[in-house]
Amino acid sequence: MVGFGKKLRQRRIHGWEEYYISYKMMKEKVKEFASHVQSDRRGNRKQVLREFSVMLDHQVEKIVLFLLMQQGQLASRLSQLADVREAAEDSEQGIGATQTAALQQAYESVGKDLLKLLQFVDMNATGLRKILKKFDKHVGYRLTDEYVASRSNHPYSQLQHIFRHVGIGAMVGTLSHNLAELQNHEEHIVTSVYEQSSRIWQDPLIESIRKAEDRLTNSTNFLRFLGNQALNERDDLPQLSEAEIEADQYHFMSLFLNLLNTFFYMVNTYIVVPTADKYAASLGAAPTMCGAIIGAMAVAQLVSSVYLSAWSNRSYLGPLIFSAVILCIGNVFYAIAYDFNSISILLLGRLLCGFGSARAVNRRYISDCVPAKFTLQASAAFVSASALGMATGPALAGLLEVHTSQFGITLNANTLPGWIMAGGWFLFLLWLWLGFKEPSHHDPITPSSHSSDINRGGNEWFKPLAIYSLDREDSLSDQEQSQAATSISEAYGLLTPSVKVQLFIYFMLKFAMEILVSESSVVTAHYFQWSIHSVAMFLALLGLTVLPVNWVIGSYASNIFQDRQLLVAAEILTCLGVLVSFDYGLMMPYSVTQYISGALLMFISAEVLEGVNLSLLSKVMSSRLARGTYNGGLLSTEAGTVARVVADGTITLTGYFGESKLLNLTMLPTLVIGLLSIAGTLVTYNSMF
Repeated sequence: MVGFGKKLRQRRIHGWEEYYISYKMMKEKVKEFASHVQSDRRGNRKQVLREFSVMLDHQVEKIVLFLLMQQGQLASRLSQLADVREAAEDSEQGIGATQTAALQQAYESVGKDLLKLLQFVDMNATGLRKILKKFDKHVGYRLTDEYVASRSNHPYSQLQHIFRHVGIGAMVGTLSHNLAELQNHEEHIVTSVYEQSSRIWQDPLIESIRKAEDRLTNSTNFLRFLGNQALNERDDLPQLSEAEIEADQYHFMSLFLNLLNTFFYMVNTYIVVPTADKYAASLGAAPTMCGAIIGAMAVAQLVSSVYLSAWSNRSYLGPLIFSAVILCIGNVFYAIAYDFNSISILLLGRLLCGFGSARAVNRRYISDCVPAKFTLQASAAFVSASALGMATGPALAGLLEVHTSQFGITLNANTLPGWIMAGGWFLFLLWLWLGFKEPSHHDPITPSSHSSDINRGGNEWFKPLAIYSLDREDSLSDQEQSQAATSISEAYGLLTPSVKVQLFIYFMLKFAMEILVSESSVVTAHYFQWSIHSVAMFLALLGLTVLPVNWVIGSYASNIFQDRQLLVAAEILTCLGVLVSFDYGLMMPYSVTQYISGALLMFISAEVLEGVNLSLLSKVMSSRLARGTYNGGLLSTEAGTVARVVADGTITLTGYFGESKLLNLTMLPTLVIGLLSIAGTLVTYNSMF
């Protein structure tokens, strides 16, 4: 891939060159400001920020005025076409086949010009983001937050026309229904953009325009909202239909098996939750040992996510086969621990199950092997499979209240989850071996060594560091700026403060959800004497709320509120759910109503938070984290897994103080972490765009 400056020169539309952001000039200004700041020859911080902000304002104004002029011309053409069509339809002869074809061609011409305009806006929006990041990095003053906040929220904001432009959506709607009606003219089918008829989106040109518009406006309908949660964003702008990847370039059965792996793993994770405390007690351990039993899987997943992701550089089938085999063995160990009366074998089984976690591979397969036109649906299916598995696991456990023995092996509510999952993974392994098709692989990009270049440039050593690094960044942009991160530390270095806060938010919500779910069997048994069946149904109902909640947020709330507004609201409600869940002792006797109310508020708010957080994260994370072993999906997986490990460890440790104190002692750190996440969000709020 080429650097942005070169890409901008290559992709500029002929005749529009003077209206693009003057990226090269702005880059030189960044160098100049960096030099002056280091030598103390440029005034104070406010003066530097003001001068560069004014330069950016002139660039934004130039772009926006040209954008408005082009929008006006396109709108005028659409209006003229509407008059021509109305006159033809009102004539005695009506609109004939020749006129229909001519009108359709004219509308398609407008559509192609609209797509060009969207690409123009995309390049300039990217240029603005990149130049702001360069300024922050090389001058050393934080401008992005202040500039975006002051310009975006102003009543006369021009910046909003670039990042959340107005008017283009109306033209897309006009093009959509007119083309659909002209294509179906002989059938006399009248379409409306408000009915969201599938016919409207059948035209390849309209589909390309819609995708380009969605990219710019961060549209979050339900499908896109779910898809963004999988962190599989592509770094390319949708082009015309001839550039689309054909559907037959991927293997549907392989994708289905990949999603099935996701579903089974989530079932495997949560099927033991309703019985883990009783299983521990039957082996002579404390019921609160359930935290360690459930969390052992997450501990091993910290390691497996990295090595299986690295393995997927060479193969996808290999990691998936390994996952199925190790999960099959792990579940057998989990089941036979009862007859061996060994808590160690039980924990070993759960650790082995965690070593079989292939979620990072599942995410990466969708990102790398599914055509761009189907990536959104596949990503949404990944999230849906996870949610369905989360609900199915506890529900299945609630159906296993039997006690028998076959061939000297005990089959009861404690052991059957292991035996059932072992059998399920064995059947999955056979299906995988017969049905999965290994996709072609490209050699991963490896870091280039530039030490010889540095050694040759003798005088380069005496340049100010910021200027030197900026020059190096430009000279290496073809390779280093576009290559994937090669280590966790390098990937962490690519994270901006707002992205770090969002990963912490992801940690917080996973911590809260794990505390609630993992201790549910112990807490409900202590306070309400719930049976395994009651706990299983309660957890299954919690899990089933995932998709409806995401549907409401993705289809409605995200179109009314900004992601960052929903983020803050969900964090506050999660903390409120934690406060409701506390046992206030003599002040308020603890009741089933209080527990369920707090649990629902806490869990649903965390679900909202997860969807919005990952949707926002997928839009602002560095493009270098969209590929390679150490990608954004791996980082989010690791953040969530660490949260689960810490949460389950907290349950086990606080269990030593007694079951009566377990609830409050686990809810207290949950509340503290939640408040810290709110504080971090408010600090970086203006950079979340």
